[in-house]
Amino acid sequence: MPFYYDFEHPIESLEEDVEKLNARNAQGEDVREKLEKLRARLDEKKRDVYSNLTAWQKVQMARHPMRPTVLQILPHVIDDFLELHGDRGFRDDPAVMTGMGRLGGRTLLMAIQVRGKTTQENIRRNFGMPHPEGYRKSLRIFQTAERLACPILTLVDTPGAYPGLAAEERGQAEAIARNLLEMSRLNVPIVTVILSEGGSGGALGLAVADRVYMLENAVYSVISPEGCAAILWKDAARAAEAASALKLTADELLKLGVIDGIVPEPMGGAHRDVITCGKEIRRTLETAFEDLSREPALELGKRRRMRFRTFGG
Repeated sequence: MPFYYDFEHPIESLEEDVEKLNARNAQGEDVREKLEKLRARLDEKKRDVYSNLTAWQKVQMARHPMRPTVLQILPHVIDDFLELHGDRGFRDDPAVMTGMGRLGGRTLLMAIQVRGKTTQENIRRNFGMPHPEGYRKSLRIFQTAERLACPILTLVDTPGAYPGLAAEERGQAEAIARNLLEMSRLNVPIVTVILSEGGSGGALGLAVADRVYMLENAVYSVISPEGCAAILWKDAARAAEAASALKLTADELLKLGVIDGIVPEPMGGAHRDVITCGKEIRRTLETAFEDLSREPALELGKRRRMRFRTFGG
């Protein structure tokens, strides 16, 4: 069943009316004129609602229960994906998927954060929150990419790295810090796309890239709005206020120079047309890797370090 937030209720009622007229039309009743007018009203209402979302509403869109996971989007972005398992040290972390695939005529090595769609799958994937071995598995792939002179693609979708005791015992902070250090000096092109949520160091551990893009309704922040509100005001209910202050939306981050571009989503969110969303991501990646392929390899790491050092300046 479709899911609607409170701010989408005007759209919900219009879509229900469209469905009723479609059913009458299918039964042979001539309601084409009414249907066309209603669809026009629906399109107008969608533009009005979705082009004026607040920061908190975009957080809600990024967390939409029907929002596609990377496993739904990946087949429309990458050809011939082959998964590669394990960090060669402890275990294979299901919250991070690594492998290789093709984009046009270019072979890429990839690290991808994965959430589940069902409850059981989310439990298996730890709700997209990586353990240290997920970051170490990614680093193994990054180092392989440099040896083979292959570009790197990372897809980010996590509320944050897993903060549990077992992860801390196995060196969660060190694993993320090591990725930040090593990614900053790799001399191969790196492109990152933030699909839904990019939370804190858990996201940054895969996002030290030459080009960083966000889907239109994705969010990227040092902390969740609820966590920020709880720290600043001792009241997580003020999350909407915190979301606005955090500047975590794609348009705000583009203005600040933290990201390089916004990938448009279908009207109403990526869940309304996964194929079109995947094609937009693919088009963006093809352009980005083509541009980066013209850059001198030895300059990539240097420019990447300078890029991140100047944030906030």
